[in-house]
This record gives sequence, structure tokens and C-alpha cells, in this order.
Amino acid sequence: MINLELPKKLRASANQAHQVAAEIFRPASRKYDLAEHEYPVELDTMAAMVEGLSDSGTEQISGATGGRSADSESDAHATELLGNTNGGNMSALMNALETSWGDVGLMLSIPYQGLGNAAIAAVATDEQLKRFGKVWAAMAITEPSFGSDSAAVTATATLDGDEWVLNGTKIFVTAGSRATHIVVWASVDRSLGRAAIKSFVVPRDAKGLTVSRLEHKLGIKASDTAEIRFEDCRIPKDNILGSPEVNVEKGFAGVMQTFDNTRPLVAAMAVGVGRAALEELRKVLEDAGVEISYDKPANNQHAAAAEFLRMEADYESAYLLSLRAAWMADNKKPNSLEASMSKAKAGRMGTDVTLKAVELAGATGYSQRTLLEKWGRDSKILDIFEGTQQIQQLIVARRVLGLSSDKLK
Repeated sequence: MINLELPKKLRASANQAHQVAAEIFRPASRKYDLAEHEYPVELDTMAAMVEGLSDSGTEQISGATGGRSADSESDAHATELLGNTNGGNMSALMNALETSWGDVGLMLSIPYQGLGNAAIAAVATDEQLKRFGKVWAAMAITEPSFGSDSAAVTATATLDGDEWVLNGTKIFVTAGSRATHIVVWASVDRSLGRAAIKSFVVPRDAKGLTVSRLEHKLGIKASDTAEIRFEDCRIPKDNILGSPEVNVEKGFAGVMQTFDNTRPLVAAMAVGVGRAALEELRKVLEDAGVEISYDKPANNQHAAAAEFLRMEADYESAYLLSLRAAWMADNKKPNSLEASMSKAKAGRMGTDVTLKAVELAGATGYSQRTLLEKWGRDSKILDIFEGTQQIQQLIVARRVLGLSSDKLK
């Protein structure tokens, strides 16, 4: 028998995140959707809360940070409570889901909880975790010359004595102008291909780093999305995450491991937005006199009720796939397939559910009287960043068929 109930400790953390979403994020959601690039002052309160909880050893309110293996007495105690090796990924996933129910743009702007933190958690050494464990890290991968093909990185990092010198341009960097640090993907030797791609932690105030512009976007307007240029940007030699050695046989599996942590989190964001839309749609339908029954076959109900039941089932499957991917990460099980499955399913579910909710709610859904139209706009990015729908399907096909990237493109 598979027990799908969350452990008590995770339920408490998720409930706390839900309170933040309901009392801080949701009331400010429309305000920052209409005021793109304006700094959400509510985040200062969040920063103080997150930092205080971190210092006290309490679970984080929300996060994109994943888990590490249990290697201490306190971690071992957490293992007993959670019923798995760590619980860090599952906790981060549930918190991301709940806060995204409030507002996914604000969730992506929570201090110290950037996607770059997941990269640090995934591949940093123990010494680096001590140095970078409390920074706010954005993730810089995409460049003007490529989108989903992460192996096409052209930014370079050249070792010069005790420093790395970075050059290149990164675009669509979430929280790029607000985070204190940027995790940058760059090649240490372009002649060696993807194996030479490494990730580096760069302080945002480093000389040679310039935030050149902020993007205007369809959705998640509360979150800043920046273009960042690196021009002879120097950072310490030990700011390269993980091993500096180039292993041609291993390829760039080290930096790609980051996605195994972050893709389930993005899936959880889509699940959170999808749930918000379903809850609002249920209210709209009930107010219109449409009864949604779980005792009658869908084909014996109002067409809108039948469509609601279909979308709710789709939401549940995306939710369970996300939980599975996070559980596997916490238990040191290879989860590349499951991470991509959850991301593909949830990303598609999010856009389908939110846009269909707008449609079924009619003029109410299309207007700004509710947040339905906003969630429809916000959800699209969750099917794009951290790898598009097409990329996820390609990865799933490779894993299922046992084919390498050079044999199935």
C-alpha cells in the first residue's frame, strides 16, 4: 500500500506557507501585476521571517532550495520524522506549491529562495554550502543565441591565477536584479564541448557584472526578469560549484543535476496556480447554479461540471507526479525521468486549467474582477522555463527508450 499522506512535519510547514500566501501574497497579487518592476515591500517582511527561521533551525517558509543527504544527528532525526532520507526537496516543493497558490511572481521573488539556491544545494561542496548557504542566488543559463539547449552555452570562464574571469551575456534571469548572487553557467574550455560547462557563484556587485535591462512580460510581473552582462568579471577561484575538473566521459551531468531539483519545483508552482484557478472556478460555477457531483457520471452532469472534473483529475495527476519526483530526489534515487515527467505534465496542466477556467467563467474570468485572467497569464511561463514542454518530452523519450542525446534529437 502506498501512503500518499504528507508527514506531519511537512504538513505544518505547508500550512505555514499557505498562511503566507493567503495573508501576504494574495492580497498584494493584483497590485504588483499592475505595477511591474516595482519592488514588493511585503518581501522585506518575508526576508526577516525566512532569515529568522533559518537561524533558529526551523523549516523555511518557502523555497527553491533542494535537499542534501542526512549526515548529522539532527538530519537523522529529521529522517525519522519524514520517513525518508532527507525531506528537503519535498518540503521545498510543498512550500513552493502553497506560496504559488498565493502569487507565483511573488513566490519567485522571495529573498534567499532563488532558483540559483537549488543549484548550490545540488552540486556545491560542503565548504561551499557553508559560504553560500545563506545567499540569495538567481540562476543565469539562457543566452541571446539559445533557449532550451543548455549545452549551447557560449559564456566563458577563464582561469587567471586565483581568479576566474567571466565574459558573456545572460538573458531572462529570474530575480537577476534583486538577488545578492548569480549562479552562472559558463564554459571553461569551449573546445571540449558540453563537458566543460560549469556553474559559478558570482556576487551581483562584482566588478564587471552589469544588469543591463529588465524585461516586460506577459505574466509573473511581480518577479523581475533581467539581462545580465559579464565583461572581464573576476571572481575567486573557489567560486566554481563542485569539481573544477573537466570529465569528458561524464559530460555536464553535474550542472544538469540542478534541473533534477528545480523541475519538480516548477511543476509544483504550476500545480499551485492550477489549484487556485480550480478553487475560484468552483465558486463561479456554484454561484451560477452549476452543481459539481462526485456521485454521478460526468456525462450525466452539466457540461461545465464535467469539464471541471476532467481538469481536477489532470491537476491531481500532476500533483502526484511532482511528489514522486521530489521523494526520489530526497531518497537519492535518480529522478531525471520523473523530474521531466512532472514538469511536462504540470506545465501543460497549468495552462490548460487556467485558460479553460477563464473560458468557463465567461466575462467574469476575462475581466479583472477575479484573478483568473492573471493566473492564465502567469501559468504560461511555468510551461517554458527550466526546459520547455518539448524539451521535457524529448528527455522523457530518451529515458524511456534508452537513447542518448546524439541518437534522439
